[in-house]
Amino acid sequence: MHLILTHEQADFDALAALYAASILDGGLPVLPRRMNRNARAFITLYGLEFGFIDPRDVPQGPIDNITLVDTQSLITLKGMGKDTKVRVYDHHPPRNIARNPKSKDIPTEWDVMTFELGATTTYFAEVLQERGEVLTPIQATLLLLGIYEDTGILTYSHTTARDVYAAAWLLGQGAELSSVTHYLNPPLSPDQREVYDQLVASIETLEINGHRVMLALGQAANPAEEISTLAHKLRDLFDPDALFVLVQTAEGIRFVARSTSDQIDVSAISAHFGGGGHNRAAAALV
Repeated sequence: MHLILTHEQADFDALAALYAASILDGGLPVLPRRMNRNARAFITLYGLEFGFIDPRDVPQGPIDNITLVDTQSLITLKGMGKDTKVRVYDHHPPRNIARNPKSKDIPTEWDVMTFELGATTTYFAEVLQERGEVLTPIQATLLLLGIYEDTGILTYSHTTARDVYAAAWLLGQGAELSSVTHYLNPPLSPDQREVYDQLVASIETLEINGHRVMLALGQAANPAEEISTLAHKLRDLFDPDALFVLVQTAEGIRFVARSTSDQIDVSAISAHFGGGGHNRAAAALV
């Protein structure tokens, strides 16, 4: 059996890569147990289009192959064994213990492919295009959501020309921009609004080596509410050089960091707390 997996609290890039990998590799795309609210809303409406498998419905039996997308972390699953082969596709920097002392190096026997792209989905869109695959409009829309969300609609500094070309191809496949606008700009839920108000009220501004760094603290009763959306809104509102959001949840402290300066690598700071990400966007669970 061949399973395709991604990370928990999945965003559109994770889900789009999950689906695209299933087209290319023929494995079973297993949904994570937790997804961001906007991603879950999309899957609830259009999930049958993609053949996703609920984690509770994974067939029993030995797992021969696992494909990991948009992550380098694998949880142990029933059916895995010493002969299970693992392949990784990810646009995050390679995980290693030197960069993140709280993590383990990737096993040497894994087949790992990392790439410097704004989104993992971009790589799969390129391969689909090379193979001459034809997507339905809703399939193309999911992939476009994956690229747009992780690149800030092609505006983040880590966006590459390849991301732009891949997005153009998906538009040519019929991706619906109206759906992109709808799902990437959802209104805050009541729980998110409560946490957002806490963060705004608690903001502390520090001047560090000529940079304006902001800290925001809060508490969330519902750990399912993604904090990244709130961090984006705070960054856009206050425009600091760096923003660090720490929210206490039942699972621990959710740490979300954003940077608008090349001088501040928030992924290195996140790694100190066992997390990861990019130099401009990172997160951890403490």
